Amino acid sequence: MVPRATFKLLSKLVFALFLPCLIFTELGESISLENIFSWWFIPVNVLVSTIFGFFLGCLVVIICRPPPEFNRFTIIMTAFGNSGNLSLAIVGSVCHTKDSPFGHGCHSKGVAYVSFAQWVSVILVYTLVYHMMEPPLEYYEVVEEEGDVIEEQPPVNDLSRPLLVEAEWPGIEDKATEHSKKPSIARIFTNLSTLSQTNFPDVDITEEATSVSSPRSIRCLAEPRVVRRFRIVAERTPIQHILQPPTIASFLAIIIGTVPRLKVFFFGYDAPLSFITDTLEILGGAMVPSVMLILGGMLAEGPNESKLGRRTTIGIVVARLLVLPLIGIGIVALTDKLNILVEGDAMYRFVLLLQYTTPSAILLGAIASLRGYAVKEASAVLFWQHIFALFSLSVYLIVYFKLVKYV
Repeated sequence: MVPRATFKLLSKLVFALFLPCLIFTELGESISLENIFSWWFIPVNVLVSTIFGFFLGCLVVIICRPPPEFNRFTIIMTAFGNSGNLSLAIVGSVCHTKDSPFGHGCHSKGVAYVSFAQWVSVILVYTLVYHMMEPPLEYYEVVEEEGDVIEEQPPVNDLSRPLLVEAEWPGIEDKATEHSKKPSIARIFTNLSTLSQTNFPDVDITEEATSVSSPRSIRCLAEPRVVRRFRIVAERTPIQHILQPPTIASFLAIIIGTVPRLKVFFFGYDAPLSFITDTLEILGGAMVPSVMLILGGMLAEGPNESKLGRRTTIGIVVARLLVLPLIGIGIVALTDKLNILVEGDAMYRFVLLLQYTTPSAILLGAIASLRGYAVKEASAVLFWQHIFALFSLSVYLIVYFKLVKYV
């Protein structure tokens, strides 16, 4: 019913307009300097869930034995969940039910909690995930051939490009650099003397070669090898991509919300600039239905052919959607007993539990496309995770409702 051109347009609107408006209006009104100290465990919980997901991913690699070139990919798809758009959609859904246990202000608090955690996920994706998703050094020639096939696809604006590529990061291909589809970081930290120099002509080893033959006085002034390697890694980290519209909206909301003199200008019934926040609130209301349409369009394309293997795909789905939520229940229960969480706030606990329950982040598919590594495998895993998440999310949401009612 919905043309592909509409999905492309919706993804850009959500990314650059609807989602930033929703984050700014809900987070800016709810947050304060006091709340930042009360909500500190929300971003920490993202790190905790990622760490446990990382260990589960290692277990999936050991048990399911995927092809060696997809070991890091298996760990990433198990560790990093969707803590952004899908979580916002779930919060919006549960807050509209009549028997919701979250009380008054359910939607505003839920969106504020999710938005407060989202910037941590963005930083992890554009730093750690970006480097972990680079093509494996040992299989570079094979991956490079796949990259050539991808480059032969139609231009970015062509409607035949998979929706997964631009579902959460429109214009992904424009961000590619000369190093994005090469195992540059692995080559920096690997002894290249045993490798064929013809296969890796662009390795930056000239400085090391000249330093060996240079005088001692020059070598003493030269930058240490380890320092230089870490500097190259930092230079090739796309840290500038962190400042995307949703992240900028989060930072602006935190700044304005924590400064009372600024906050009264934007939020409140008699605020001088309330007409701006009212307009942004109307635009933000279109975020959830638009995201659901985009997700439906992505799933309608079906799974791509994958070399990952059926056993590994099942292992990722089971670990991410069934095992990790059980670990999350234990962690949230333990932190609650330690009096770390906000007392009596059911939505606070619900968002913490939700961070363990969602399928892998759709943004991982965009990163895979940017790095030219496991693009088809990412599409297939994300498809099957979102299909089975219909059942796992339903079960765990019922469990979470039962748990938070006793808060």
